[in-house]
Amino acid sequence: MGTTPDGRPIPPPQAGERQMLESWLDFHRATLELKCADLDDHQLRTASVPPSSMTLLGLVQHMAEVERNWFQRVFAGLDAPPLHAGDAGDGFAVAPGRGGDEVLDHWRTEVARSRELIAGSSLEDTGKLSEQEAAHVGDQGVSLRWILVHMVEEYARHNGHADLIRERIDGTTGA
Repeated sequence: MGTTPDGRPIPPPQAGERQMLESWLDFHRATLELKCADLDDHQLRTASVPPSSMTLLGLVQHMAEVERNWFQRVFAGLDAPPLHAGDAGDGFAVAPGRGGDEVLDHWRTEVARSRELIAGSSLEDTGKLSEQEAAHVGDQGVSLRWILVHMVEEYARHNGHADLIRERIDGTTGA
């Protein structure tokens, strides 16, 4: 597998479904990390534009919660409550004492745990949604395929936010 000039893994143009889904997810994970590269804690906490309070650090913490929710709680059926209760548990609000390295390390740990939990699983294997979540999706069972597609979508959407925030911080665009 090749890499972009900035070091992100390029998803293969020809691959099986599982490899393709995981490769695109890894690409988007690497993109979020790239958006945070070479910034200090103050910059990582810089909000996009009023009235939004969204920050790069908040996006990373949110994605750690998203990884935890979909792979640990939904797919593996583990007791994995949200770790960051602010903003209704979605993780966007970062506690004042949490630094960039701590948030990024926690996110990397959640990503590693996600990979461990799906290793060897079939795309047809299912996880279980809560009744409330199932009401939105239409079924309590969701396949690993569905979860992986959703995760690619979730990262892609938030990477768009990260692009704009990073551009506001130091003018860096692209990727």
